[in-house]
Amino acid sequence: MKKRTGIVVPLSALYTKECPSCGDFLALKDLADFCQKAGFSIVQLLPVNDTGTQSSPYSGLSAFALHPLFIRISALPEFKAAMKSNKAFSTEYKNFEKNFEYKRRFNYAEVLSEKVKLLHLLFNYIEKKNAKDEAEAAKLNKELAEFVSKNLWIIPYAVFKNIKDENMQASWKSWEPSLQKLSYDQIKLKWQNKAKKSSHDFFVWCQLRASQQFKEGAECLRAKNIILKGDIPILMNEDSVDCWTYPEFFRQELRAGSPPDGGNPMGQNWGFPTYDWERLEADEFTWWKDRIKTSAQYYDAFRIDHILGFFRIWAASEKDTTAYLGHTIPYADFSHKTLNDLGFSDDRIKWLSEPHIPTGTIESITWNHDEATAVLEKLCDRVNSEELWNFKKEIEGDKEIYAMHFFDDEGKDNAIKNALAEKWRDRSLIQIKKDHFVKVYTFQNSTAWKTLSWEEQEKLKKLFAETEVKENELWGKQAETTLSAIVHASDMIPCAEDLGVNLAVMPEVLKKLDILSLKVIRWTREWEKPGQPYIPFADYPELSVATTSVHDSSTLRQWWNQEKDSVWAFLNSLQADNKPDGNSAFIPEIAEFIMRAFAKCKSSLLINPLQDYLFLEHSFYLENENDERINIPGSVNDFNWTYRIPVTISEMAENKGLLNKIKTIVELHDGQGE
Repeated sequence: MKKRTGIVVPLSALYTKECPSCGDFLALKDLADFCQKAGFSIVQLLPVNDTGTQSSPYSGLSAFALHPLFIRISALPEFKAAMKSNKAFSTEYKNFEKNFEYKRRFNYAEVLSEKVKLLHLLFNYIEKKNAKDEAEAAKLNKELAEFVSKNLWIIPYAVFKNIKDENMQASWKSWEPSLQKLSYDQIKLKWQNKAKKSSHDFFVWCQLRASQQFKEGAECLRAKNIILKGDIPILMNEDSVDCWTYPEFFRQELRAGSPPDGGNPMGQNWGFPTYDWERLEADEFTWWKDRIKTSAQYYDAFRIDHILGFFRIWAASEKDTTAYLGHTIPYADFSHKTLNDLGFSDDRIKWLSEPHIPTGTIESITWNHDEATAVLEKLCDRVNSEELWNFKKEIEGDKEIYAMHFFDDEGKDNAIKNALAEKWRDRSLIQIKKDHFVKVYTFQNSTAWKTLSWEEQEKLKKLFAETEVKENELWGKQAETTLSAIVHASDMIPCAEDLGVNLAVMPEVLKKLDILSLKVIRWTREWEKPGQPYIPFADYPELSVATTSVHDSSTLRQWWNQEKDSVWAFLNSLQADNKPDGNSAFIPEIAEFIMRAFAKCKSSLLINPLQDYLFLEHSFYLENENDERINIPGSVNDFNWTYRIPVTISEMAENKGLLNKIKTIVELHDGQGE
């Protein structure tokens, strides 16, 4: 593969005079000019699909529809006539321009709300105008019909969006029951409802115009020999048109996430349903293939988000608030009989798989035995006549615990709930189905485990190791099956986001399918070796994408200033002259040193965040370095996903100092081997 160097950026972060409020599809044309001057030959975007009220681009409301947020209203073909002839629209648009000037972070909800309002006003104008002009009406109707015929996903999308509007954007799970479970044929009947034609046509028109503008921006990059790389989120928001339309492809009783680790002792519960891969495979992965084919209209390469999830997804019950009691899917289990054969009695198995709550756990909070007993009786059954309790069989998750009310004293009430939730998690085994079990990921932390003899622990550890071998085989087989369907659905270059757990089978599958892995400087280390040394850049696999940082991490500047242990280890790993002082504050010379050194990596693609390149020029630094970050995982707020670049794209393109430094980095990477 030809070596390429480029940038990754959220589309919303782009800033031009024509899109001061939020980046849009046509800003890619300005970006193409900048990239050409800098020598870049690849641009990667974060997802650009419709996410509704959610600002995270990874919380998709639709797997297919583009986000109306990224439509440039002033470039729509109907805009000039409306500004001239429609006072309501022109007044609102002028107010929009006045009220939404450039800001360092944009207000997602406000910008989206005003843009959608303007789009509605403009479409209303078009309809009224076309009511008096049959030729224009026929022309638009033909255009909309052709778009629908080539994009059948628009039918459920338009129906879904219309019902959402009628329900004040409430989740489809709270709609009236008759609307929650509709077959595809029933959705088509609603689509054909003449009374709803105008509202449905509005959403088709928005998607048509968004697609046209995106293609225009993408073609401008392509004309300059710059690859556009997209990002395909693995999961869908449960409140999405896809979960509503194709419930058979999603397991709504489960929630995807990641297992417990040092930074997340409860694991991560992302709140998204998992896939039913068997149902998807039975349908020949049509939904996934269509998703990839739709993306291929715009992109030449794509990032497969959380590729680990195609091997195995970490799934927790929808009834739990955490992912602590999650397990992998697929999984290898072991039977009740297997445990019996290892010498574990039925009572011993129950001790390992069911939480046991001593009365004293609650009495230490209430300081009253009778009150503690009354609390436990609401949720638990006593074990014989002991001061020991098991949760009732009907309790299925800690959400039910937190929904209870025990005392008016809020502090005491919360303390009891937290204590019970902690005991809910206190087990070594999970009964996955009748008489079959899997281990709890952190089984060694459980009360039951600590009471086992050394011999008992060793027997179980051996059993767990045997199931892990079986699981690796299952994970490799599933990944090869699912990913083959996805990567062969288009000619786009497939790239993996394979951060996190490194499964033994993963490199083999990625290599077999020609999927590029991801290498982030600070995390590309030999973690199993003493001192966890950095892997030399020359040893990076050619089939990989190298980057200085990612949207979920700190920026290069933050890393240098705030994560000194990692920085010092990195500097010590380099065989280079004139290394900067690891104790010094971050300056452009440090950015240039790191990027020039990193440019010698063997990876085919070097794609760094745009803001990391901007650190090459001090005039582009924000006063507060934390404002340059895109997202802080595990937090939900108005800060995340609202980053804007500090200057217009044109100003970047006119900065010769920045361009010259970037060109040197590009030449160091792309010129290797020439």
